[in-house]
Amino acid sequence: MLKQKTLKNSFSLRGKGLHTGLDLTVTFNPAPENHGYKIQRIDLEGQPIIDAVADNVTETTRGTVLSKNGAKVSTVEHGMAALYALGIDNCLIQVNGPEFPILDGSAQYYVQEIEKVGTEEQNAVKDFYIIKSKIEFRDEETGSSIIVLPDENFSLNVLVSYDSSIIPNQFATLEDMGKFKDEVAASRTFVFVREIEPLLSAGLIKGGDLDNAIVIYERKMSQENYDKLADVMGVPHMDANQLGYINHKPLVWPNECARHKLLDVIGDLALIGKPIKGRIIATRPGHTINNKFARQMRKEIRLHEIQAPIYNCNEAPIMDVNRIRELLPHRYPFQLVDKVIEIGANYIVGIKNVTSNEPYFQGHFPDEPVMPGVLQVEAMAQVGGLLVLNSVDEPERYSTYFMKIDGVKFRQKVVPGDTLIFRVEMMAPIRRGISTMKGYVFVGEKVVCEAEFMAQIVKNK
Repeated sequence: MLKQKTLKNSFSLRGKGLHTGLDLTVTFNPAPENHGYKIQRIDLEGQPIIDAVADNVTETTRGTVLSKNGAKVSTVEHGMAALYALGIDNCLIQVNGPEFPILDGSAQYYVQEIEKVGTEEQNAVKDFYIIKSKIEFRDEETGSSIIVLPDENFSLNVLVSYDSSIIPNQFATLEDMGKFKDEVAASRTFVFVREIEPLLSAGLIKGGDLDNAIVIYERKMSQENYDKLADVMGVPHMDANQLGYINHKPLVWPNECARHKLLDVIGDLALIGKPIKGRIIATRPGHTINNKFARQMRKEIRLHEIQAPIYNCNEAPIMDVNRIRELLPHRYPFQLVDKVIEIGANYIVGIKNVTSNEPYFQGHFPDEPVMPGVLQVEAMAQVGGLLVLNSVDEPERYSTYFMKIDGVKFRQKVVPGDTLIFRVEMMAPIRRGISTMKGYVFVGEKVVCEAEFMAQIVKNK
């Protein structure tokens, strides 16, 4: 199981804000397990903290803006993308103004500083949300869409399309987050010349220049108006008939714009609050649809807060019924675990197939057979017993016994034909032969039963 990560040490970056033009410093600090991403405005009274989650996004015009109780911070997406892509789960970010510095318009300086200070593995398990079926969000007005499909890792395909002869269509792909540094991080933000005047009128991009953005001139305008905009941008006057890119530095890649859109998608989806395993296919993405999709994903996660383990019936089990019989003292009709398909350092996944031939169905609601709840808990405890026995040498010489059961909930009835998937995990290390465990029973994706229990392990053979 992958563990959560944080920074080994703090680092700071200083520069001007893209929209405010202010001189800003942002500092990234280590944070404890299960902290997530939080941003602190150290320049405000009380130094308020904003949870960096999609539900706190209040604006998406030319950047992602987070707000809470009157405190806000903008242009967070490049820093968030660097944290997420480099696998950092917990970080407290402190900033002395209303936005992160834009730097060169990319995420490469964040990546460089993260690599300088290094990362540190924590004890808590990294809590992935695994995509098991297609999820889609579509904006019919703009033609934008984001789709996520099942995948073993987190990967992205991004397609951008503009009414422009310079970048009519571009796409970018990232198959492995380990390649973010080399394939995406250096891609810079971009703006069309025709957008500059409206953005300035809206009080934005006061700190924008050719050092922190790619400027694209793709629609001819009069020489007079072009000269006025050149003065605003602080660049020499140019030929209004010459279309193309306006920048001090050449493009890093021919599809740099598409790669930057991919970077923005990562940064905005980092606000989901959990790393996901799935393939993102984003068509004409932008901060608005990115945030709407991230909010939809947060709702999806809340609906399936506890995810069922993946069960592939074609894979050979780690323990079959014969091995289970060697470890557990139970025999027919009380051996209630058919196989074990996964064992980790502190968790186990077991399977039971419920059939109409179970002896208890003869008398337990025979006209409407329902598996007794107490037997669901017993089966869960047997799986937990196998987890405990897996931690000792010569497990055949030990037995486990119930000492206490708490927090039992039955959410849905279990009937013949159901396949029960058990996931039981240790709540604390075994001490003096006593273990505490939390277990869930699933049918498909639904939790049907859950309980906490304490067991004693005894050497008796």
